[in-house]
Amino acid sequence: MSTNHWSSARRRSLLAAGLAATFAAGTGTPAQAAPAGRGGHGGPKPGRWDHRLRSTPDKLHWGGFPIGWKPGLTMRSGQTVRVDTLSHQGFTNPAVDPRDYFGAFGVKPDEILSDGLAFWETLPERQATGRQYGGHVLTGPIYVAGAEPGDTIAIDILEIDTRVPYGFNNTAPTGGVMATFYPGWREGDVGLDIPAEIPPGLPAGVWPDVRTHLYRTGLHRGREVVFFADGIVIPTQKFMGIIAVAPPTGEFIGNTEDAPPPATGVQNSTPPGRFGGNMDVRDLNVGTTLYLPVFQPGGQVFVGDPHSCQGDGEVSGTAVEHSLAGTFRITLIKNVRTELPWAETDDHWMMMGIHWDLDRAMRIAVEKTVDFLVTTQGLTVPKAYSFASIAVNYHNAEVVDRTQVVTGYIPKSVFRGRR
Repeated sequence: MSTNHWSSARRRSLLAAGLAATFAAGTGTPAQAAPAGRGGHGGPKPGRWDHRLRSTPDKLHWGGFPIGWKPGLTMRSGQTVRVDTLSHQGFTNPAVDPRDYFGAFGVKPDEILSDGLAFWETLPERQATGRQYGGHVLTGPIYVAGAEPGDTIAIDILEIDTRVPYGFNNTAPTGGVMATFYPGWREGDVGLDIPAEIPPGLPAGVWPDVRTHLYRTGLHRGREVVFFADGIVIPTQKFMGIIAVAPPTGEFIGNTEDAPPPATGVQNSTPPGRFGGNMDVRDLNVGTTLYLPVFQPGGQVFVGDPHSCQGDGEVSGTAVEHSLAGTFRITLIKNVRTELPWAETDDHWMMMGIHWDLDRAMRIAVEKTVDFLVTTQGLTVPKAYSFASIAVNYHNAEVVDRTQVVTGYIPKSVFRGRR
């Protein structure tokens, strides 16, 4: 197994690998995180970031990661950026005006994002010119000055806030893990008792509280929650389902192992890969650092598929799809090659396994756990494998995109005197 992808660039608590505070580019002093945003709709005050990237149509990409696209912005290592993101829900059907779509759920016109309406107006032109690659709406790309293939970038997630007080979840009789294309499906399996036919007179795909669920969000006893139903509130846990770099040239990940390269020549946003992407790891939220390899000059970071609430697995096929804004610090780690995405919080190191086969994804996550423990904590392979079995929790981050993601959570607290 490779051991050169655990950052030796002095990240937060990886002291066994020679890691310490990340330094702001050219200053020689540690970069300071903005206070974590834990409030509700509205977000932090301006001025708490170095750059602002708004979700205007020229900064949005429909369902893919084009390589070498004109920068949405260029930033220096260690700087912070505030990024607006747009949920695909209600804004990606050229035949249905978003005002009709959202209006079917009682959303008022002044609650509909103007940048979403502007994006919707561009859909026909994007389709006509071959610039629709998938379903997600992505903001970017963000270029990091000096980033080159073979480097690593660290993305500190500092703040995430809702842009509107509502989001959507979808359910269908054969959606999510019940879909006939789901790897676990077998002939003869039946779907759920959810009506399949959309009633006439409603915008396409809309059947409130049957096929499509609007959930309001807001504060409840001082905490932001999803108002799920009478007597049921679910705390939000806001995160970006997609954080990615531009993928390797000529290398494509499909929804299945034998999928041909896309006719567009652009990596679709649905399947995750070693470039990151649609990982849907719910713990990539405030306080987490994500590490991604660099394959293209500048790294070319894309952010999107925003979610305000999701359980591990995302089993219906969607989370609460919810337009968000996030603040990130992006730091360049030179000459350190990262093999697969991984992350850390104050409490855990998170090792990711990504594969079309859930069993293989699990095996990869365990391999990376063992590799990490041997490399950074000085354990032998037998001891590391033993540790993985008795101390590491493995979660199915998402299982609905056919490319599966398993995340192993290594607890930091047990390494007394080692961190």
